[in-house]
Amino acid sequence: MGKVTLIATAAMGIESVVAEEVRSLGYENCVVDNGKVTFEADERAICRTNLWLRTADRIKLKVGEFKATTFDELFEKTKKIKWSDFIPKDAEFPVIGKSVKSKLFSVSDCQGIVKRAVVESLKNTYKDVTWFEETGPLYRIEVALLKDIVTLTIDTSGAGLHKRGYRVDQGEAPLKETLAATLIKLTNWNADRPLIDPFCGSGTIPIEAALIGQNIAPGFNRDFVSEKWSFIDSKLWDEAREEAEDLAKYDQPLSIMGTDIDHRMVNISKDNAFEAGLGDLLTFKQMQVTDITSKDEYGVIIGNPPYGERLGDKPIVEKLYRDMGKAFESLPTWSVYMLTSHEGFEELYGKKATKKRKLFNGFIKTDYYQYWGPRPPRREQ
Repeated sequence: MGKVTLIATAAMGIESVVAEEVRSLGYENCVVDNGKVTFEADERAICRTNLWLRTADRIKLKVGEFKATTFDELFEKTKKIKWSDFIPKDAEFPVIGKSVKSKLFSVSDCQGIVKRAVVESLKNTYKDVTWFEETGPLYRIEVALLKDIVTLTIDTSGAGLHKRGYRVDQGEAPLKETLAATLIKLTNWNADRPLIDPFCGSGTIPIEAALIGQNIAPGFNRDFVSEKWSFIDSKLWDEAREEAEDLAKYDQPLSIMGTDIDHRMVNISKDNAFEAGLGDLLTFKQMQVTDITSKDEYGVIIGNPPYGERLGDKPIVEKLYRDMGKAFESLPTWSVYMLTSHEGFEELYGKKATKKRKLFNGFIKTDYYQYWGPRPPRREQ
């Protein structure tokens, strides 16, 4: 197969974080666009990016791109692609789609046409087949139209990359694992510094921090749909998993604590941490944010507090933000990072953020308020 073009999809606003991760794996030539990072690589990258990318939603294999303004054009140009290079005779190949600002706006029609065109293309190779049974491995095709440009991809991930496989249970509105990893990557935290999440919920931020701190590949404990694909040698998957095992720093000490006012969430956090194999490394306590203190210096606090989206909750949440601002005054060397949709956060917290960054938590537009503490003194070598 040789060279492939891959697309790492991402939530709006974090594409640059995903691109940085892609580059750190050695894939330099990235093109960053709205909601995606496109890069050239070899097929080994399908294995490595699925295992390693913490902040991307999924990895798609780009099969073709062209302009189409009529259904005939969509059919003929799709049929021209040699789909048998990717899709075996017994494959299951459903087609999903989306269309934005394009003449071909009926997604169901586009899906149907692409499906027919792929079948005709495959028949050219598999001459003995009149009907594809689709009983084998899954190759989910996506036809995406943006301003009349058609991009055809096959999803290599299966379940979204946020599904790390450690979540035994969760609360009402859990933070997505990929967003939790993003929040950590946007801070000045590293494994040598203490970290506290005062609103830990189901433990996602502490768990993701521990995975980062010990350099554990987030996809290490799960399967990917492309592991069953015939054109990717299974040896490549074995090697990618061995590499992940070799690069993990299981003996890296960590000081990471999650606290929550709800004891049920604290227990869920503990269960999830044990499922992730990190139970002994992380501390979870039932505690109010006002009771958080530490003898350690130069730590980092990362939190996704309640936003007060429901009117009745607003006064309680606003009091919480005021109390939090006062409580954290006792940690003058610590850096604080808070994600919330409440536009009055800085005023309530009592301090203007060093920097803030727009992020989406699902469909909620939020700001990530960053309060940078002083730099830790340089340690003697």
